[in-house]
Amino acid sequence: MSKLISTVSPHFHTPRTTQKIMLDVIIALIPAAIASVLIFGLRSLLVIADCVAVCLISEWGFEKICKKENTVSDLSAVVTGMLLAFNLPVTIPLWQASLGSVIAIVVVKQLFGGIGQNFANPAITARIILMTAFSGSMTTWAAPQAFNLVPDATTSATPLAMAAKGELDGLPSYLDMFLGNRGGCLGETCALALILGGLYLLVRGVISWHTPVAFIGTVAIMSLICGKDVPFQLMAGGLLLGAIFMATDYSSTPATKLGKIIFGVGCGLITILIRFWGNFPEGVSFSILLMNILTPYIDRLTRQKPIGGGALK
Repeated sequence: MSKLISTVSPHFHTPRTTQKIMLDVIIALIPAAIASVLIFGLRSLLVIADCVAVCLISEWGFEKICKKENTVSDLSAVVTGMLLAFNLPVTIPLWQASLGSVIAIVVVKQLFGGIGQNFANPAITARIILMTAFSGSMTTWAAPQAFNLVPDATTSATPLAMAAKGELDGLPSYLDMFLGNRGGCLGETCALALILGGLYLLVRGVISWHTPVAFIGTVAIMSLICGKDVPFQLMAGGLLLGAIFMATDYSSTPATKLGKIIFGVGCGLITILIRFWGNFPEGVSFSILLMNILTPYIDRLTRQKPIGGGALK
């Protein structure tokens, strides 16, 4: 008698495996990784390597202890490690980066069932936890090195933090922000690298335009309505990194096209509320996490009726 195999939907075959999708994401992240080394020095490479290694070890170890099928080869842990590193300052102590990696993989991903079962983006959630627990080290920014490979201990501030304090004279130019010559997390500063990565994912069909365009467009429109500098708001924080690489996570964001647009608009509105009227200069991470929680309701609201059928319950 043949063995009955029961699996969750979707029930269709495709040559695109999880490993191939994650490999595409890794390739798309490489320009930002290179830019981080050129901007902040070789320590950014150390932070990225630490996060990736600990994420891989955490996934392998948890699945070994729980006697689950090993999924390290699908490369999702590598993507989580890179995204977490990109959301950290280059000056962060490595033990804190390692702790964040364990939280991302074990607490946010594996305890909820593994890849595809987590309700929130692991890298975003780990970053918020680290920010809450270690606010000092998570808000200590290294000054950009003007594309020098030599690390520098000089501290700086992010453009959004400077603007929030009224320090307008020291703000970087549009060109500096486009090329990444500003303070910030090691993977969010270079708009050019992030846009190149996003275009690669669109061409490869890994992501659709709906969420990134809705997210970025909402921030742009609301900034214009509020009388803010639109290009500055688009490039000064982690908007591009969040909109392109984290708000498009398959498991924690809506599945329908309309749902993706609603998700992006919600992320944009929350980001603006926090940036302009909140206690934090940046709101991208919080907006994505809050909208992750609403994803099941958005999916239920926007799912389509089958042809000739009634409303889905």
